[in-house]
Amino acid sequence: MTDASFRTPAQWYDGHNAVRHEGEAIWSEEETLLLAGATGTMEVPFADLEWGENRGGENVYRRRSQPDFRLMVPEDLPPGLASRLPARATYGAWVDNLGLPKAVALFAIVSAAAVTLFMTAPEWLGPRVPESWERQMGDAMIGDFGGRLCSTREGDAAMAKLLDAVDPEREQVRANVANIDMVNAVALPGGRVLLFDGLVQDAETPEELAGVLGHEVGHVRERHVMTALLRQFGLSILLAGADSGFGDTLFGVAQMGYSRDAEREADAYSRARMAESNVSPLGAAKFFERLGGDSEEGDTNGITGWIASHPAPGERARAYREAAKGKTFAPVLTPAEFKAIKSMCEQDPDVEEFEFF
Repeated sequence: MTDASFRTPAQWYDGHNAVRHEGEAIWSEEETLLLAGATGTMEVPFADLEWGENRGGENVYRRRSQPDFRLMVPEDLPPGLASRLPARATYGAWVDNLGLPKAVALFAIVSAAAVTLFMTAPEWLGPRVPESWERQMGDAMIGDFGGRLCSTREGDAAMAKLLDAVDPEREQVRANVANIDMVNAVALPGGRVLLFDGLVQDAETPEELAGVLGHEVGHVRERHVMTALLRQFGLSILLAGADSGFGDTLFGVAQMGYSRDAEREADAYSRARMAESNVSPLGAAKFFERLGGDSEEGDTNGITGWIASHPAPGERARAYREAAKGKTFAPVLTPAEFKAIKSMCEQDPDVEEFEFF
């Protein structure tokens, strides 16, 4: 042992039995600490030691390789030996190693990143959900509407004609009228659109229905639906898949909100398809004006149903009116066809009524 050794009284448990050893902790510029006492000696690598606690004026250290090992030395240690032992952990090992100011800054960055990820996850995750998953969820949701989907031969034919005008794709969206007395329409996962009978009865012209149907088809084609569902229900909508009963979420689905950009994209899709099919957008403009007035805000007093979940009806009505300037249009449906759609739920003898509880 060299003259440059540092000593301090020590007590320790070697980790193998409950015997308390007493003696000295000695360091002589080696990589190990020598524990020497009347009951024997042992060497402990400094790298194997970690801070434990301060207890009654003494510091307690542990060994990583021996969970039951304990070394107790006075807190007032010779400077040379103190510099070799692990530093006291005030906030936690990684905080102490990094430093409190840096740790606080890092925590703030990580927290901000986590919040950003949570808030933006629907926007980037929604369009990436496999279409097979969407179809399963859409079929499950449709199943939970039970027998409330209205169907008559004349009404189905008129709905198909209306859909042709706003969805010219070869694999069309599937559209139905649901026997639910709410002024609403929803796009579901997997290319499903429902017009609630309350909205159908409120419509005064087939062009109004065409505008609403085209808008919901736009949400399907622009892949907005999963984004809105994720925002409404969180990742549970994905975890539930087709095995969950979605009937309890009917009102949540009916009221799920899209971003303003998504609403404008769906409107633009609807106007473009109506222009291709020579369908007047003035019906959609009138529909917005009647339910939402000329308000620039989506939070107008008295707005309910479909308009309530779609912002800025006044702005949107003007966009549809602008699309009609200088053009002439043909009727999208005959009066008889429009009547067939409006009477579907009344004429279907097998349809169930939706009851509010």
